[in-house]
Amino acid sequence: MRRPGSMWSLETLGRVRLSRHFFMRDFLYSEIGNFHALQNIPNNPDLAIETGRAFCETLLDPLEETFGRIAVRSGYRSRSLNRFGNENKLNCARNDNPLECHIWDWGEGDARVAGASVVIPWFADLYAQGRDWRDLAWWMHDHLAYSEIWFFPKLCAFNLVWRSKPIRRIDSYIAPRGCLLRTGADPEETLAQRQARYADFPPFRAINYP
Repeated sequence: MRRPGSMWSLETLGRVRLSRHFFMRDFLYSEIGNFHALQNIPNNPDLAIETGRAFCETLLDPLEETFGRIAVRSGYRSRSLNRFGNENKLNCARNDNPLECHIWDWGEGDARVAGASVVIPWFADLYAQGRDWRDLAWWMHDHLAYSEIWFFPKLCAFNLVWRSKPIRRIDSYIAPRGCLLRTGADPEETLAQRQARYADFPPFRAINYP
């Protein structure tokens, strides 16, 4: 697919289905781009689709099919948009930051990466009542082939990252702040302890869709 050069080709890109539950359009909206009148269009649409499809099929579909609708807070970012966000201190990492996950069309082979900031409304309600964010963190660790997860205080939103070679790391800005799980390390809690944390969670991928 060529880089969209018109409204109609951009609309075609938005119609591309990435997985059972997600289309490319779900990830193209940007509050930074909207407010500052900046485009958010992939330089390499084919690569953005390829990595986005792996991300959605591997990580987002299982969440949707377990917890119901999930909300995408920030999805794909073009290099120019992300650079603008970083330079203007709008909560965007540098383009060359190894942990930057929003630029889906930069990197090939084992360097491919895709991620998004998402909220699970079902869990956000529990979190507002005092539920420990680590309950969700350990559930994802035990059920998903994620690469990195970063948690944030508002709504218990988190950056969820797919890589062709996952590094399996979990960090949080919610107390207790810091690194919950380092790459290559074993969880401090046993599987039984982790399972007790999320024993009341819905069954994995058990939503019955028509």
